[in-house]
Amino acid sequence: QVQLVESGGGLVQAGGSLRLSCAASGSIASINWMGWYRQAPGKQRELVARMHTFASTNYAGSAKGRFTISRDNAKNTVYLQMNTLKPEDTAVYYCNVNFGVFEYWGQGTQVTVSS
Repeated sequence: QVQLVESGGGLVQAGGSLRLSCAASGSIASINWMGWYRQAPGKQRELVARMHTFASTNYAGSAKGRFTISRDNAKNTVYLQMNTLKPEDTAVYYCNVNFGVFEYWGQGTQVTVSS
């Protein structure tokens, strides 16, 4: 079993910043990818950014240049620094830990960007 504890969501004005954190614990050997997805009302869940253990990254086009993902492998924690937030970034953000064969999801943290 893997437990994921997310933090850092909230309400921010457009142009502001937030930092999300997700700490993994439990049976966490051999994590491949740690990352963040989001789901806005009425939309499908989508990748925001993810980082491999060996530091390669994938970003959604909407996140490039504004969001930065980082990992602390010693702490099994992944971070998402979100800058220049826009109202369209409003969504529930989910932490994801991928072991290749299976994956785990966090409970989600709400990010709301007001115009």
